[in-house]
Amino acid sequence: MIKEITLKELNSGRFIEEKVNEIKAAVGDGIAINALSGGVDSSAVTMLGHKALGKRLRTVFIQNGLMREGEAEKVVSSFHKLGVNVEIIDAKKEFLAALKGITDPEMKREAITQTFYKKVFGRIVKESSAKYLLQGTILTDVDETVAGIKRQHNVFAQLGIDPKEAFGYHIIEPLIQLRKDGVRMVCKALGFPAEQFDRIPFPGPALAARIIGEVTEERLEVTRKATTIVESILKDIKAFQYMAILHEDRVTGMRDGKRDFGLQIELRCWDSVDAREASPTNLPYATLKKLGAEITSKVPGVVSVTYNIATKPPSTIEAV
Repeated sequence: MIKEITLKELNSGRFIEEKVNEIKAAVGDGIAINALSGGVDSSAVTMLGHKALGKRLRTVFIQNGLMREGEAEKVVSSFHKLGVNVEIIDAKKEFLAALKGITDPEMKREAITQTFYKKVFGRIVKESSAKYLLQGTILTDVDETVAGIKRQHNVFAQLGIDPKEAFGYHIIEPLIQLRKDGVRMVCKALGFPAEQFDRIPFPGPALAARIIGEVTEERLEVTRKATTIVESILKDIKAFQYMAILHEDRVTGMRDGKRDFGLQIELRCWDSVDAREASPTNLPYATLKKLGAEITSKVPGVVSVTYNIATKPPSTIEAV
């Protein structure tokens, strides 16, 4: 049973000091490695590890081909300013090959997990002689996995998986007692600028989690372009998260004044604190109209844009 540290209980300075000491004690004189995605969780872990180990922490950005447009370059640049060297590892072909032909969302997550931890990271760990992996697992990841809501790619012990036996290295999870709001507070205390610790959550499986059906280079590019538009237009909206999802079915629409049988993008924008419960953001109609126009005119093949107004978990209607 993991003891949660709530936002009210969290003393960021003390938490950082304790976790830095725990990482030092666990790794000793050895080498640790961590994968930085640029998200809030992995950013916090990177800085905690950097404070604890300095140059004995090897930080890599796995270029899996599933990320936002220009993400690798932005992440490397921002951490360079903070004094952290980040190495880009190109593994696009391996991830796309692992995802080929898979349509089930949980099987996609499993394929990404195995490719990331066993193949790509396994190879890097052997080359580096690292015995420890620092990972940004948070309490919500564990809750969702144990409850069967969705299999988070970074949860192992709670499923009876021994990372040392399965992948060849130990995993250290400094943030596992926190939820997203607590991690943001820690990032702020670590000295991150607001644009980094206030970033909207992004899934571990990245854009693969936002493609219904098979993940291909072509479908990734559609989702990536739509994501860029959504994040640009909604960047000043005070929402917990917003995203573009590519549907598998084709729908009838209009393009260049002609009937077209094309792709459909579903938009989601949530108000939430920790992702366990969420409600759709009440976006102005003018904003929705702008999103629809930008996506259908600038993303090749897309003829329809919808907005999801369901709650998380789904709300129920009481009998009258």
